[in-house]
Amino acid sequence: MPIELPADIAARYPGAVPFRYGDSAALNGEILALVRAGRKTVTCDALPAFQARGEPLPEPGRIDIALDWQGKPALAVETLKVESIPFDQVDAARIPPQGEFRDLDHWRQGYRAYLTRAGHFAPDVVMLVETFRVVEDFER
Repeated sequence: MPIELPADIAARYPGAVPFRYGDSAALNGEILALVRAGRKTVTCDALPAFQARGEPLPEPGRIDIALDWQGKPALAVETLKVESIPFDQVDAARIPPQGEFRDLDHWRQGYRAYLTRAGHFAPDVVMLVETFRVVEDFER
């Protein structure tokens, strides 16, 4: 069932897609904290994951709504850039702005586990690497 945004948020951000970071309450909370702190300005997921969820792909210029694990709007984020990069070709320069990884090896371990849990891992799976900025924090 699609998540319906509160009317005031839907009116402020027409066309916004609601989404959750991560695949658990703990990971969702960790990522939201990194985004709020300004330490995370890039995120990514496998193209097949978007397709499996029936979720529209991120688009530069669109503002979407990041939800907490309970489905409450947490942040409005604007997509600035989207790159399609095979998993095994993601380079070290793209890791620091993701905020939660020490280095490329740590990123590969973390995302391999995440994608495997979701059934989407392959060494060459296309990753959508999204650069974004926070437009509004609904807790502030």
